[in-house]
This record gives sequence, structure tokens and C-alpha cells, in this order.
Amino acid sequence: MTGRPVPEDRTAPGAPEGADPTAVGRVVVVGSANVDLAVDVPRPPRAGETILGDRLRRSPGGKGANQAVAAALAGGADTTFVGALGEDEGADLLLVSLGGAGVRTDLVERADAPTGTAFITVAPDGENAIVVAPGANEHVKIGAAQAERIAEAEVVLAQLEIPLDVVAAAAAARKTGALMVLNAAPSRDLPDSLWEVLDLLVVNEHEAADLAGEPERLLERVPAVVVTLGGEGCVVLQKDRDPVRIPGVRVDVVDTTGAGDTFCGVLAAALARGEDLPGAARRATAAGALAVTRPGAQAAVPTEAEVAGKTS
Repeated sequence: MTGRPVPEDRTAPGAPEGADPTAVGRVVVVGSANVDLAVDVPRPPRAGETILGDRLRRSPGGKGANQAVAAALAGGADTTFVGALGEDEGADLLLVSLGGAGVRTDLVERADAPTGTAFITVAPDGENAIVVAPGANEHVKIGAAQAERIAEAEVVLAQLEIPLDVVAAAAAARKTGALMVLNAAPSRDLPDSLWEVLDLLVVNEHEAADLAGEPERLLERVPAVVVTLGGEGCVVLQKDRDPVRIPGVRVDVVDTTGAGDTFCGVLAAALARGEDLPGAARRATAAGALAVTRPGAQAAVPTEAEVAGKTS
């Protein structure tokens, strides 16, 4: 681990959860961008079964792009997205969405491959099932320009819909004292070399079990872990400290697509602004709850003002 310690609890009169109200914070999100093709279904199909769904929705998504939109729009951070898109209409859709949220896209590369695509079914209770065709996401890279921008950030955030060597290169490019945050989704094995450069791991219960069995065992590999619990909130784990349980925010669920990404983006933004980890997790929990009240991924990301209203 070569980054800074995750910010400790602190107070700042007049500032939310200890953050500097004048700080914008710089976040670089390195990750995937997909066109989401979503359809509402009466229930998830069984193996070998065909069922009829409702109308098809086409919208911008991808874990990396979703998290970048959340960091900028809901988190208020100066956010750059590092990713790869094809030369197609899907790429245009994503660039418009990212730019509209205030995300800097000047370092997005164009690849000789179709823009990534996610196929999503959404059940009546809002739960979803997703299959991703990576496409251009397999061509994300950290070149000189990307490394330079990463070196300016307080927080670097990545996920696992892109090659692992790209995640490692992003971690290596950050400046001394910057946080490397990994949302280990979708679940996959991580090499020792990657574990060693992480400052904060964000996982759900299933991903935590895949990586270590028990969430607390993850602290043997990283200094801090946030385990998300869906509608029940999250748990913040830090070495040599008692666990902190952040309760969920009760809302009417419409679509859970992208809620975890909203959580991660706002968490990164809050940390970049100097909030302590429990405070950042509270803000992220509120943002994730608001996201499930609307359909879609990036379209469901709340504004910074909406998040503030849920945390005040």
C-alpha cells in the first residue's frame, strides 16, 4: 500500500461530515463504459426459458462511466473518466451523458471495437440480472496523458470490467498521498501485486465472500473496506478500529441498476474533498438510495443538492 491513510474522523464546523466546504476534490475514474439495453420482466427467466418482457430501454451505463457521473453530479468532484469507446453511435450516447454530468472526457480513447454493451433484465422488485459484452472496454489503457491526470487526483477509482493490468497501471500513476479505491466488481481473483497497492476496497456481501470468505479477513490485505448491503446500508471496516454500521435509507425501489456505482462515485468524491470514511459512506448510502427510485443507471444519479437533502 503506497497511498495515504484513509482520512480519520474529524470535525469542521459548518461543513458536512468534516469536509472542507470550499474543496472540490479531484477524482479520476478508470473503468468501463457500456450502452445498457434493459427490459422489464415479470420474473427472471429460468435456464432454457423464453419469457416476454416490456419495452426495451437503451441508455448510457458501464460501471466506470456510471461512477464518474456520480462523482461529478452527485459528489461535486472535479472528475475525469479514463476509458475506451468504439467509433459508433453508442460512444456518442455515452460522451453526451458524461459531458452533461460535468465529467471530463478528453482522455477517453477510441478503439477499433464496438462500444461495450450490457444486457439487463429488471424484475418488478427492481432487482436486475446483467450480462456484459466488453467490446472497447478491453482496450482501456494508461498512456502518458492519462498518467499525468491521475497524478493530479486525490482519489483514483477503478472497477473490474477492464483488464487488471490497467487497474495496476492506474494505481502506479497516482501521486504520493492519493487514495487508490477499487470496487471489486464483477467478482474475480486479484493478484498479490494489486492487493498491495489498494487503500480502500468496496465490495458487496457476495464479492467479499468470493475474495476472503469473511469481510473482516479482507483487512489482512487492505487498510480499509466498505461492504455494501443493498437497502440495509453498508459496513465500514478499518484496521484497529471498531466496525461502523451505516443504516440504509428507506425508499420505494424502482430499479437497482447502477445504485452500487452511484455509491462508489459519491464515496470517492467525498473522500477527495476530505471527508472521513464513515462520513463519506453515509453520503454514498444516501446517494445510492436515491438512485434506486428511478430507472436506468446514469439517468438515475441524483444531484449533489438531492444527496445533501437526504444527509442533512
